Parts: sequence; structure tokens; C-alpha cells
Amino acid sequence: MYIPNHFKEDDQDKLQQYIRDYSFGMLIIADDEGVEANHVPFHLSSGANGSLGNLQCHLARSNPVWQRMQDGARVLAVFKGPDAYVSPSWYPTKAETGRVVPTWNYLAVHAEGSAQIIQDSSWLKHHLHQLTEQHESQMAAPWSVDDAPGDFTDRLVQAIVGVEIKIEALTGKLKASQNQPEKNRIGVKAGLETGEGTQNRAMAQFIS
Repeated sequence: MYIPNHFKEDDQDKLQQYIRDYSFGMLIIADDEGVEANHVPFHLSSGANGSLGNLQCHLARSNPVWQRMQDGARVLAVFKGPDAYVSPSWYPTKAETGRVVPTWNYLAVHAEGSAQIIQDSSWLKHHLHQLTEQHESQMAAPWSVDDAPGDFTDRLVQAIVGVEIKIEALTGKLKASQNQPEKNRIGVKAGLETGEGTQNRAMAQFIS
């Protein structure tokens, strides 16, 4: 990912939080068989002693891509935050110079590492509990994996395989009009806040 210095996010704590906030990502592998991307929900476990942490997800056993990861294949997990079109009409400098063009603001995080395939049923059940609790915690009446019959969930566990990625490189790009003068940033923020769509309003929160 190309990242100019003014859009580079180096704060590892922020990058990990972005992964938690936008945890539905793409699992990408590129090898002699080609390039493939699968869209899956991830759970991030914080690492100890300064490590970048581990990503866990699961794939359908019927999906042949997991067999390409059995020998510790290098993979890339991509997480996308809010994005929004930026109109030149929001820049006060448009009236002054006319030297403005449209652009796009967005947030993206890339996590790279080696994948490990896990078929242990205990690990898979723990993973499913973590993943579910991550998304059910804000529900008025949170659902638990244990709410479903045990024989039913046991059959489902047999139909999946786990993937654990030890993050070895974590990079982030936050393009939020940082390269614009303050008056243009104020204009973009106001334009996004008054525009339609939750993406625009979410992107506006990143502009300072």
C-alpha cells in the first residue's frame, strides 16, 4: 500500500483498535495457484511483550483455499474503515485560486503474517465464543453460542477450519485531508457532516 508520510498511521494501538472497530476484512493469499481474497470476520488478540498480536478467523472446510495455507503461507489481512468522496466545492481555496480537484478520504489497515491452520475443536469453539461475544456485547439481549443446542454447534464446528495469523507487519493509512490547509479541512469536515450517508459522517470524525 502506497502511504505518503502525511497519511501514515504509526500508532500501533490505534491500528489495533481500527481492526477491532472494522473487523470484517479480507484474507488474501498469493501463491503459485494464483491470488485469492476471502471476506471474513476477524478477532484480534493483543500480543504480549510488544508483539503486534494474532488474528483469528475461520473458513468453511469446503473452501479449498485453506489447504493452500497449511504450510505457514504468507497472507495479508485488509481492513477498511469509512471512506468518503471529497468535493472541491468544500475548499475555501476554490474561490481563491481554482486549483482544486476532487479526492477520496479513507482509512485502511494491512496486517501481514504467516497463517496457521487449526482443526482442533476446542480451539474452534473458543474462537466462535470470542467472535460472537465481540459483536453481541452491545446487544440489548446478547446471544451466546451456548444458547444453541450442543449437538447442533458441534456439527457446525466440524464444517469449519480455523486460521490464526501471527501479525509480523502492521501498516495503516488514514487519508483525512491532512495535506490541506486548516480552512480546507474545516470545509471538508462541514461538508461531510451535512452530507447524506453514515460513511460521510464517520469519515468526518477523523478530520481535525
